[in-house]
Amino acid sequence: MSHVILIIDDDLTTLKLVKLVLQREGYQILTAKNGAEGLRKAEDVSPDLVILDIMLPGIDGYQVCHYLRTNPTTAHIPVLMFSSLDRPADQARAFKVGSDDYLTKPIKMAELLEKVRGALYFKNLSGEQANTAS
Repeated sequence: MSHVILIIDDDLTTLKLVKLVLQREGYQILTAKNGAEGLRKAEDVSPDLVILDIMLPGIDGYQVCHYLRTNPTTAHIPVLMFSSLDRPADQARAFKVGSDDYLTKPIKMAELLEKVRGALYFKNLSGEQANTAS
């Protein structure tokens, strides 16, 4: 079974490019063009990973990440935030609201794939540890 990844980004070029690269790696991709749509899909589908832009119309990526982390249904989903914001304060805020990792745009696809694989590996590892502890 392939991993399901939800990409939330209002930039259609980035959305299509990231989707294509991840599909070529065998991942099942869902997309959302704004924070509200992304939250609905995350709750409905419970993807294995969320890739989340910060600058979104309506609910921004910081708020989306915070909601994902405080909702018991989605709190376990790894979140990889990405943005053209590259100041240390932006990254610190992303981690403060619960992001597992942070990438800056323009995205280097090799780095994106490395971060995706790492997030999914640690999610699987923590899931196996939870199962053995039961």
